[in-house]
Amino acid sequence: MNESAAILPPVVGWILLAAFSALWIGLGIYWGRRNKSFEDHALAGRNIGLALGSATAAATWITSNTTMLAPQFALELGVWGMLAYTTASVGLFLFAPMAVRIRKLMPTGYTSGDFFRLRYGRAAWGIFMVYTLFYSLTWLVSMAMAGGILLNALSGIPYAWGMTVILAVCVIYTMRGGLGAVIGTDFIQSLIIIVGVVIVGFAVLSHVSVDQIHENLQATRPALLNVLFPAAIMAIFNNLLFGLGEVFHNNVWWSRAFAFRDGVGGKAFALGGLIWFPIPIAAGFIALASGALNVPVPAADMVGPLVVADVLGEFGAIAIFIVVFCSLASSLDSLLAATSDLLTEDVYRKLMNPGAPPETLKKMAQYVTLALGLFTWVVCLPRIGTLASVLFFAGPLVGSMIWPIVTGLYWRRASTVGAVGGMLLGAGVGLVCYFAIGWYVATLIATAVSMVWVLACAHFSKARFAWAQLREAA
Repeated sequence: MNESAAILPPVVGWILLAAFSALWIGLGIYWGRRNKSFEDHALAGRNIGLALGSATAAATWITSNTTMLAPQFALELGVWGMLAYTTASVGLFLFAPMAVRIRKLMPTGYTSGDFFRLRYGRAAWGIFMVYTLFYSLTWLVSMAMAGGILLNALSGIPYAWGMTVILAVCVIYTMRGGLGAVIGTDFIQSLIIIVGVVIVGFAVLSHVSVDQIHENLQATRPALLNVLFPAAIMAIFNNLLFGLGEVFHNNVWWSRAFAFRDGVGGKAFALGGLIWFPIPIAAGFIALASGALNVPVPAADMVGPLVVADVLGEFGAIAIFIVVFCSLASSLDSLLAATSDLLTEDVYRKLMNPGAPPETLKKMAQYVTLALGLFTWVVCLPRIGTLASVLFFAGPLVGSMIWPIVTGLYWRRASTVGAVGGMLLGAGVGLVCYFAIGWYVATLIATAVSMVWVLACAHFSKARFAWAQLREAA
Protein backbone atom coordinates (compact mmCIF):
# COMPACT_ATOMS: atom_id res chain seq x y z
CA MET A 1 0.00 0.00 0.00
CA ASN A 2 1.37 3.41 -0.89
CA GLU A 3 1.39 6.43 1.40
CA SER A 4 -1.52 8.15 -0.35
CA ALA A 5 -3.80 5.14 0.27
CA ALA A 6 -2.90 4.83 3.97
CA ILE A 7 -5.09 6.27 6.74
CA LEU A 8 -2.29 7.65 8.89
CA PRO A 9 0.61 9.79 7.68
CA PRO A 10 3.89 7.86 7.97
CA VAL A 11 5.18 10.33 10.57
CA VAL A 12 2.31 9.41 12.92
CA GLY A 13 3.03 5.73 12.45
CA TRP A 14 6.69 6.26 13.27
CA ILE A 15 5.83 8.30 16.39
CA LEU A 16 3.52 5.56 17.67
CA LEU A 17 6.07 2.90 16.89
CA ALA A 18 8.85 4.82 18.65
CA ALA A 19 6.72 5.49 21.75
CA PHE A 20 5.68 1.88 22.30
CA SER A 21 9.12 0.59 21.40
CA ALA A 22 10.68 2.79 24.07
CA LEU A 23 8.06 1.67 26.62
CA TRP A 24 8.58 -2.07 26.11
CA ILE A 25 12.37 -1.83 25.96
CA GLY A 26 12.41 0.30 29.11
CA LEU A 27 10.25 -2.23 30.96
CA GLY A 28 12.45 -5.07 29.73
CA ILE A 29 15.56 -3.36 31.10
CA TYR A 30 13.82 -2.66 34.41
CA TRP A 31 12.59 -6.22 34.95
CA GLY A 32 15.82 -7.68 33.65
CA ARG A 33 17.66 -6.38 36.71
CA ARG A 34 16.13 -9.20 38.73
CA ASN A 35 17.60 -11.97 36.59
CA LYS A 36 20.62 -13.49 38.28
CA SER A 37 20.51 -17.02 36.87
CA PHE A 38 19.12 -19.09 34.02
CA GLU A 39 16.14 -20.09 36.16
CA ASP A 40 15.32 -16.42 36.82
CA HIS A 41 15.65 -15.64 33.12
CA ALA A 42 13.74 -18.67 31.81
CA LEU A 43 11.08 -19.16 34.49
CA ALA A 44 10.87 -15.86 36.40
CA GLY A 45 11.96 -17.58 39.59
CA ARG A 46 8.93 -19.97 39.46
CA ASN A 47 6.96 -17.35 41.40
CA ILE A 48 4.25 -15.95 39.06
CA GLY A 49 0.89 -15.32 40.75
CA LEU A 50 -2.69 -15.57 39.52
CA ALA A 51 -3.17 -12.02 38.17
CA LEU A 52 -0.01 -12.01 36.07
CA GLY A 53 -0.54 -15.67 35.17
CA SER A 54 -4.05 -15.13 33.79
CA ALA A 55 -2.97 -12.01 31.92
CA THR A 56 0.02 -13.66 30.27
CA ALA A 57 -2.04 -16.70 29.23
CA ALA A 58 -4.66 -14.49 27.56
CA ALA A 59 -2.26 -11.94 26.06
CA THR A 60 0.05 -14.60 24.62
CA TRP A 61 -2.92 -16.27 22.92
CA ILE A 62 -4.26 -12.93 21.62
CA THR A 63 -1.73 -12.95 18.82
CA SER A 64 -1.58 -10.72 15.79
CA ASN A 65 -3.09 -13.76 14.07
CA THR A 66 -6.14 -13.45 16.35
CA THR A 67 -6.78 -9.83 15.45
CA MET A 68 -5.92 -10.23 11.75
CA LEU A 69 -6.49 -13.91 10.91
CA ALA A 70 -9.87 -14.19 12.69
CA PRO A 71 -11.29 -11.45 10.41
CA GLN A 72 -9.79 -13.27 7.43
CA PHE A 73 -11.57 -16.47 8.52
CA ALA A 74 -14.87 -14.61 8.74
CA LEU A 75 -14.41 -12.97 5.34
CA GLU A 76 -13.55 -16.27 3.63
CA LEU A 77 -15.66 -18.81 5.57
CA GLY A 78 -18.48 -16.74 7.04
CA VAL A 79 -20.11 -17.07 10.45
CA TRP A 80 -18.75 -20.57 11.02
CA GLY A 81 -15.29 -19.35 10.10
CA MET A 82 -15.57 -16.63 12.72
CA LEU A 83 -16.66 -19.13 15.37
CA ALA A 84 -14.01 -21.62 14.27
CA TYR A 85 -11.27 -19.39 15.59
CA THR A 86 -12.89 -19.20 19.04
CA THR A 87 -12.34 -22.96 19.48
CA ALA A 88 -8.67 -22.21 20.15
CA SER A 89 -9.78 -21.22 23.66
CA VAL A 90 -10.47 -24.92 24.32
CA GLY A 91 -6.71 -25.46 24.25
CA LEU A 92 -6.26 -23.15 27.25
CA PHE A 93 -9.21 -24.70 29.11
CA LEU A 94 -7.90 -28.23 28.68
CA PHE A 95 -4.32 -27.25 29.43
CA ALA A 96 -5.44 -25.95 32.84
CA PRO A 97 -5.59 -29.44 34.47
CA MET A 98 -2.57 -30.50 32.43
CA ALA A 99 -0.54 -27.63 33.90
CA VAL A 100 -1.33 -28.93 37.38
CA ARG A 101 -0.28 -32.43 36.32
CA ILE A 102 2.94 -31.18 34.71
CA ARG A 103 3.96 -29.23 37.81
CA LYS A 104 3.24 -32.27 40.00
CA LEU A 105 5.22 -34.72 37.86
CA MET A 106 8.08 -32.33 37.01
CA PRO A 107 8.47 -29.81 39.86
CA THR A 108 11.97 -28.88 38.69
CA GLY A 109 11.35 -29.14 34.95
CA TYR A 110 12.25 -26.45 32.44
CA THR A 111 10.82 -27.33 29.03
CA SER A 112 8.40 -29.52 27.09
CA GLY A 113 11.52 -31.09 25.59
CA ASP A 114 12.48 -32.34 29.07
CA PHE A 115 9.19 -34.22 29.16
CA PHE A 116 9.65 -35.91 25.78
CA ARG A 117 13.23 -36.88 26.48
CA LEU A 118 12.50 -38.41 29.89
CA ARG A 119 9.16 -39.96 28.95
CA TYR A 120 9.88 -41.43 25.51
CA GLY A 121 13.64 -41.33 24.96
CA ARG A 122 15.99 -39.66 22.48
CA ALA A 123 14.30 -40.80 19.25
CA ALA A 124 10.92 -39.35 20.16
CA TRP A 125 12.63 -36.27 21.59
CA GLY A 126 14.45 -35.67 18.30
CA ILE A 127 11.23 -35.82 16.28
CA PHE A 128 9.49 -33.57 18.78
CA MET A 129 12.28 -31.00 18.58
CA VAL A 130 12.10 -30.89 14.77
CA TYR A 131 8.31 -30.47 14.84
CA THR A 132 8.13 -27.90 17.62
CA LEU A 133 10.96 -25.79 16.24
CA PHE A 134 9.38 -25.80 12.79
CA TYR A 135 6.07 -24.72 14.29
CA SER A 136 7.68 -22.08 16.50
CA LEU A 137 9.56 -20.54 13.60
CA THR A 138 6.39 -20.61 11.49
CA TRP A 139 4.52 -18.78 14.23
CA LEU A 140 7.33 -16.25 14.56
CA VAL A 141 7.28 -15.62 10.82
CA SER A 142 3.50 -15.19 10.69
CA MET A 143 3.55 -12.64 13.52
CA ALA A 144 6.48 -10.67 12.15
CA MET A 145 4.69 -10.57 8.79
CA ALA A 146 1.57 -9.25 10.50
CA GLY A 147 3.55 -6.41 12.04
CA GLY A 148 4.86 -5.28 8.68
CA ILE A 149 1.42 -5.63 7.06
CA LEU A 150 -0.19 -3.55 9.80
CA LEU A 151 2.17 -0.60 9.54
CA ASN A 152 2.05 -0.65 5.76
CA ALA A 153 -1.76 -0.78 5.64
CA LEU A 154 -2.34 1.96 8.19
CA SER A 155 0.50 4.42 7.69
CA GLY A 156 2.27 3.53 4.46
CA ILE A 157 5.48 2.63 6.29
CA PRO A 158 7.21 0.08 4.03
CA TYR A 159 6.50 -3.51 5.04
CA ALA A 160 10.17 -4.41 5.51
CA TRP A 161 10.83 -1.42 7.80
CA GLY A 162 7.79 -1.97 9.98
CA MET A 163 8.46 -5.68 10.37
CA THR A 164 12.12 -5.01 11.19
CA VAL A 165 11.45 -2.47 13.94
CA ILE A 166 8.74 -4.48 15.71
CA LEU A 167 10.79 -7.67 15.62
CA ALA A 168 13.91 -5.85 16.86
CA VAL A 169 12.05 -4.30 19.80
CA CYS A 170 10.70 -7.68 20.94
CA VAL A 171 14.15 -9.27 20.63
CA ILE A 172 15.81 -6.50 22.68
CA TYR A 173 13.50 -6.52 25.70
CA THR A 174 13.14 -10.32 25.69
CA MET A 175 16.92 -10.72 25.70
CA ARG A 176 17.28 -8.29 28.58
CA GLY A 177 14.33 -9.21 30.77
CA GLY A 178 13.60 -12.88 30.07
CA LEU A 179 10.24 -14.42 31.01
CA GLY A 180 9.73 -11.92 33.84
CA ALA A 181 9.73 -9.02 31.36
CA VAL A 182 7.55 -11.00 28.96
CA ILE A 183 4.90 -11.67 31.61
CA GLY A 184 5.05 -8.14 33.00
CA THR A 185 4.50 -6.54 29.60
CA ASP A 186 1.80 -9.12 28.86
CA PHE A 187 -0.22 -7.79 31.80
CA ILE A 188 -0.15 -4.25 30.42
CA GLN A 189 -0.74 -5.41 26.85
CA SER A 190 -3.76 -7.54 27.80
CA LEU A 191 -5.46 -4.54 29.42
CA ILE A 192 -4.82 -2.38 26.34
CA ILE A 193 -6.10 -5.08 23.98
CA ILE A 194 -9.34 -5.68 25.89
CA VAL A 195 -10.17 -1.97 26.17
CA GLY A 196 -9.30 -1.42 22.51
CA VAL A 197 -11.47 -4.28 21.24
CA VAL A 198 -14.47 -3.06 23.28
CA ILE A 199 -14.13 0.47 21.87
CA VAL A 200 -13.76 -0.77 18.31
CA GLY A 201 -16.76 -3.11 18.60
CA PHE A 202 -19.11 -0.37 19.81
CA ALA A 203 -17.77 1.98 17.13
CA VAL A 204 -18.62 -0.44 14.33
CA LEU A 205 -22.12 -1.04 15.73
CA SER A 206 -22.69 2.72 15.85
CA HIS A 207 -22.12 2.90 12.09
CA VAL A 208 -23.97 -0.18 10.90
CA SER A 209 -26.55 -2.48 12.50
CA VAL A 210 -26.49 -6.25 12.64
CA ASP A 211 -29.56 -6.32 10.37
CA GLN A 212 -27.76 -4.26 7.73
CA ILE A 213 -24.76 -6.56 7.86
CA HIS A 214 -27.03 -9.59 7.47
CA GLU A 215 -28.90 -8.07 4.53
CA ASN A 216 -25.67 -7.17 2.76
CA LEU A 217 -24.23 -10.64 3.18
CA GLN A 218 -27.47 -12.26 2.04
CA ALA A 219 -27.47 -10.14 -1.11
CA THR A 220 -23.77 -10.25 -2.00
CA ARG A 221 -22.20 -13.31 -0.34
CA PRO A 222 -24.94 -15.70 0.85
CA ALA A 223 -22.46 -18.57 1.22
CA LEU A 224 -21.00 -16.84 4.28
CA LEU A 225 -24.35 -17.28 6.05
CA ASN A 226 -24.74 -20.92 5.06
CA VAL A 227 -24.65 -23.07 8.21
CA LEU A 228 -23.88 -26.09 6.01
CA PHE A 229 -20.85 -24.50 4.32
CA PRO A 230 -18.64 -27.65 4.15
CA ALA A 231 -15.24 -25.95 4.26
CA ALA A 232 -16.30 -23.81 7.22
CA ILE A 233 -17.61 -26.81 9.18
CA MET A 234 -14.36 -28.67 8.63
CA ALA A 235 -12.46 -25.54 9.66
CA ILE A 236 -14.16 -25.61 13.06
CA PHE A 237 -12.86 -29.08 13.91
CA ASN A 238 -9.52 -28.44 12.22
CA ASN A 239 -8.95 -25.22 14.15
CA LEU A 240 -10.05 -26.83 17.41
CA LEU A 241 -7.43 -29.56 17.07
CA PHE A 242 -4.83 -27.11 15.79
CA GLY A 243 -5.37 -25.02 18.91
CA LEU A 244 -5.07 -28.08 21.14
CA GLY A 245 -1.84 -29.12 19.44
CA GLU A 246 -0.42 -25.61 19.63
CA VAL A 247 -0.99 -25.33 23.38
CA PHE A 248 -0.29 -28.93 24.40
CA HIS A 249 3.15 -29.20 22.82
CA ASN A 250 4.63 -25.71 22.74
CA ASN A 251 7.15 -24.60 25.31
CA VAL A 252 5.42 -21.21 25.51
CA TRP A 253 2.78 -22.87 27.68
CA TRP A 254 4.97 -25.44 29.42
CA SER A 255 7.36 -22.70 30.56
CA ARG A 256 4.42 -20.94 32.20
CA ALA A 257 3.30 -24.16 33.88
CA PHE A 258 6.78 -24.34 35.42
CA ALA A 259 6.92 -20.60 36.19
CA PHE A 260 3.59 -20.25 38.01
CA ARG A 261 3.45 -20.74 41.77
CA ASP A 262 2.05 -24.02 43.08
CA GLY A 263 -1.72 -24.02 42.77
CA VAL A 264 -1.84 -21.15 40.26
CA GLY A 265 -1.44 -22.90 36.89
CA GLY A 266 -4.89 -24.46 36.56
CA LYS A 267 -6.74 -21.29 37.55
CA ALA A 268 -4.56 -19.03 35.41
CA PHE A 269 -5.04 -21.00 32.19
CA ALA A 270 -8.79 -21.35 32.74
CA LEU A 271 -9.19 -17.61 33.34
CA GLY A 272 -6.94 -16.87 30.36
CA GLY A 273 -9.24 -18.94 28.14
CA LEU A 274 -12.32 -17.06 29.37
CA ILE A 275 -10.65 -13.71 28.69
CA TRP A 276 -9.54 -14.78 25.22
CA PHE A 277 -12.79 -16.39 24.01
CA PRO A 278 -14.72 -13.27 22.86
CA ILE A 279 -11.77 -11.59 21.12
CA PRO A 280 -11.91 -13.51 17.79
CA ILE A 281 -15.71 -13.15 17.70
CA ALA A 282 -15.36 -9.38 17.90
CA ALA A 283 -12.58 -9.39 15.31
CA GLY A 284 -14.60 -11.60 12.95
CA PHE A 285 -17.69 -9.44 13.29
CA ILE A 286 -15.67 -6.44 12.14
CA ALA A 287 -14.77 -8.29 8.93
CA LEU A 288 -18.38 -9.27 8.18
CA ALA A 289 -19.32 -5.60 8.43
CA SER A 290 -16.92 -4.61 5.62
CA GLY A 291 -19.48 -5.13 2.84
CA ALA A 292 -22.23 -3.11 4.50
CA LEU A 293 -19.72 -0.34 5.16
CA ASN A 294 -18.48 -0.43 1.54
CA VAL A 295 -14.87 -0.88 2.62
CA PRO A 296 -12.65 -2.14 -0.23
CA VAL A 297 -10.49 -5.07 0.91
CA PRO A 298 -7.45 -5.69 -1.33
CA ALA A 299 -6.28 -8.64 0.77
CA ALA A 300 -8.24 -10.77 3.24
CA ASP A 301 -5.67 -10.52 6.02
CA MET A 302 -5.93 -6.70 5.95
CA VAL A 303 -9.71 -6.50 6.45
CA GLY A 304 -9.64 -5.84 10.22
CA PRO A 305 -7.41 -2.75 10.21
CA LEU A 306 -9.10 -1.32 7.11
CA VAL A 307 -12.64 -1.57 8.53
CA VAL A 308 -11.67 0.02 11.84
CA ALA A 309 -9.79 2.81 10.11
CA ASP A 310 -12.79 3.45 7.86
CA VAL A 311 -15.21 3.65 10.79
CA LEU A 312 -13.10 5.72 13.17
CA GLY A 313 -10.81 7.53 10.75
CA GLU A 314 -7.42 8.53 12.09
CA PHE A 315 -8.41 7.70 15.67
CA GLY A 316 -9.43 4.22 14.51
CA ALA A 317 -6.17 3.74 12.67
CA ILE A 318 -4.28 4.69 15.84
CA ALA A 319 -6.48 2.40 17.97
CA ILE A 320 -6.06 -0.65 15.75
CA PHE A 321 -2.33 0.05 15.51
CA ILE A 322 -2.02 -0.01 19.31
CA VAL A 323 -4.18 -3.12 19.74
CA VAL A 324 -2.41 -5.17 17.08
CA PHE A 325 1.02 -3.93 18.15
CA CYS A 326 0.31 -5.10 21.71
CA SER A 327 -1.09 -8.44 20.56
CA LEU A 328 1.91 -8.90 18.30
CA ALA A 329 4.45 -8.06 21.00
CA SER A 330 2.72 -10.20 23.65
CA SER A 331 3.11 -13.28 21.47
CA LEU A 332 6.41 -12.56 19.75
CA ASP A 333 8.22 -12.05 23.05
CA SER A 334 6.69 -15.20 24.57
CA LEU A 335 7.68 -17.33 21.62
CA LEU A 336 11.18 -15.87 21.44
CA ALA A 337 11.72 -16.57 25.15
CA ALA A 338 10.23 -20.07 25.13
CA THR A 339 12.03 -21.22 21.97
CA SER A 340 15.31 -19.77 23.22
CA ASP A 341 14.92 -21.64 26.52
CA LEU A 342 14.10 -24.86 24.67
CA LEU A 343 17.27 -24.64 22.58
CA THR A 344 19.39 -23.58 25.54
CA GLU A 345 18.12 -26.28 27.92
CA ASP A 346 17.58 -29.21 25.54
CA VAL A 347 20.38 -28.70 23.03
CA TYR A 348 23.12 -26.62 24.65
CA ARG A 349 22.83 -27.77 28.26
CA LYS A 350 21.80 -31.41 27.77
CA LEU A 351 23.89 -32.22 24.67
CA MET A 352 26.76 -29.76 24.40
CA ASN A 353 27.68 -28.43 27.85
CA PRO A 354 26.04 -30.38 30.72
CA GLY A 355 28.17 -28.64 33.34
CA ALA A 356 27.43 -25.08 32.23
CA PRO A 357 26.94 -22.70 35.20
CA PRO A 358 23.68 -20.68 35.50
CA GLU A 359 25.24 -17.42 34.28
CA THR A 360 26.57 -19.12 31.14
CA LEU A 361 23.15 -20.62 30.43
CA LYS A 362 21.55 -17.22 30.84
CA LYS A 363 23.95 -15.63 28.34
CA MET A 364 23.43 -18.50 25.89
CA ALA A 365 19.64 -18.00 26.11
CA GLN A 366 20.13 -14.33 25.23
CA TYR A 367 22.36 -15.16 22.25
CA VAL A 368 19.83 -17.72 21.00
CA THR A 369 17.05 -15.13 21.27
CA LEU A 370 19.08 -12.80 19.06
CA ALA A 371 19.73 -15.58 16.54
CA LEU A 372 16.02 -16.44 16.38
CA GLY A 373 15.20 -12.81 15.71
CA LEU A 374 17.73 -12.57 12.90
CA PHE A 375 16.49 -15.80 11.31
CA THR A 376 12.87 -14.60 11.41
CA TRP A 377 13.85 -11.25 9.89
CA VAL A 378 15.62 -12.88 6.95
CA VAL A 379 12.67 -15.17 6.22
CA CYS A 380 10.12 -12.34 6.48
CA LEU A 381 11.86 -9.84 4.20
CA PRO A 382 10.10 -11.25 1.13
CA ARG A 383 6.45 -11.46 2.17
CA ILE A 384 5.44 -15.12 1.70
CA GLY A 385 1.74 -15.81 1.18
CA THR A 386 -1.11 -14.97 3.55
CA LEU A 387 -1.02 -15.41 7.31
CA ALA A 388 -3.27 -18.47 7.07
CA SER A 389 -1.11 -20.24 4.49
CA VAL A 390 2.04 -19.57 6.51
CA LEU A 391 0.62 -20.70 9.85
CA PHE A 392 -1.56 -23.68 8.96
CA PHE A 393 1.19 -25.50 7.09
CA ALA A 394 2.42 -26.52 10.54
CA GLY A 395 -1.02 -27.86 11.51
CA PRO A 396 -0.37 -31.55 10.76
CA LEU A 397 2.80 -31.44 12.86
CA VAL A 398 1.15 -30.02 15.97
CA GLY A 399 -1.89 -32.25 15.56
CA SER A 400 0.26 -35.38 15.51
CA MET A 401 1.75 -34.46 18.92
CA ILE A 402 -1.53 -34.16 20.87
CA TRP A 403 -1.98 -37.84 21.74
CA PRO A 404 1.66 -38.63 22.59
CA ILE A 405 1.55 -35.76 25.10
CA VAL A 406 -1.84 -36.54 26.65
CA THR A 407 -1.24 -40.28 26.98
CA GLY A 408 2.33 -39.67 28.15
CA LEU A 409 1.12 -37.47 31.01
CA TYR A 410 -1.72 -39.70 32.20
CA TRP A 411 -1.14 -43.29 31.03
CA ARG A 412 1.75 -45.47 32.18
CA ARG A 413 1.27 -47.77 29.20
CA ALA A 414 1.93 -45.07 26.61
CA SER A 415 4.99 -46.26 24.69
CA THR A 416 7.88 -44.88 22.68
CA VAL A 417 6.75 -46.86 19.63
CA GLY A 418 3.35 -45.25 19.91
CA ALA A 419 4.76 -41.73 20.29
CA VAL A 420 7.25 -42.04 17.43
CA GLY A 421 4.80 -43.73 15.07
CA GLY A 422 1.98 -41.37 15.96
CA MET A 423 4.06 -38.29 15.20
CA LEU A 424 5.52 -39.63 11.95
CA LEU A 425 2.34 -41.21 10.56
CA GLY A 426 0.04 -38.40 11.67
CA ALA A 427 2.21 -35.62 10.26
CA GLY A 428 2.90 -37.52 7.03
CA VAL A 429 -0.75 -38.24 6.22
CA GLY A 430 -1.79 -34.78 7.35
CA LEU A 431 0.68 -33.03 5.04
CA VAL A 432 -0.47 -35.13 2.09
CA CYS A 433 -4.05 -34.02 2.82
CA TYR A 434 -2.90 -30.41 3.22
CA PHE A 435 -1.78 -30.35 -0.42
CA ALA A 436 -4.37 -32.75 -1.83
CA ILE A 437 -7.49 -31.36 -0.10
CA GLY A 438 -6.78 -28.18 1.85
CA TRP A 439 -5.49 -26.69 5.09
CA TYR A 440 -8.93 -26.96 6.72
CA VAL A 441 -8.71 -30.76 7.04
CA ALA A 442 -4.96 -31.35 7.48
CA THR A 443 -4.77 -31.04 11.27
CA LEU A 444 -7.99 -33.02 11.77
CA ILE A 445 -6.71 -35.96 9.76
CA ALA A 446 -3.22 -35.84 11.28
CA THR A 447 -4.69 -35.93 14.79
CA ALA A 448 -7.01 -38.83 13.95
CA VAL A 449 -4.22 -40.95 12.44
CA SER A 450 -1.91 -40.23 15.36
CA MET A 451 -4.66 -41.05 17.87
CA VAL A 452 -5.37 -44.46 16.37
CA TRP A 453 -1.71 -45.44 16.35
CA VAL A 454 -0.87 -44.11 19.83
CA LEU A 455 -3.91 -45.68 21.50
CA ALA A 456 -3.41 -49.01 19.73
CA CYS A 457 0.24 -49.17 20.79
CA ALA A 458 -0.65 -48.24 24.38
CA HIS A 459 -3.36 -50.90 24.48
CA PHE A 460 -0.96 -53.68 23.49
CA SER A 461 2.01 -52.35 25.44
CA LYS A 462 3.25 -54.27 28.45
CA ALA A 463 5.45 -51.41 29.68
CA ARG A 464 4.61 -49.47 32.83
CA PHE A 465 6.37 -46.12 33.05
CA ALA A 466 7.64 -44.98 36.46
CA TRP A 467 6.49 -41.39 36.99
CA ALA A 468 9.47 -40.71 39.25
CA GLN A 469 11.71 -40.67 36.16
CA LEU A 470 10.19 -37.31 35.15
CA ARG A 471 11.70 -35.70 38.24
CA GLU A 472 15.15 -36.02 36.67
CA ALA A 473 14.54 -32.85 34.63
CA ALA A 474 16.60 -30.62 36.90
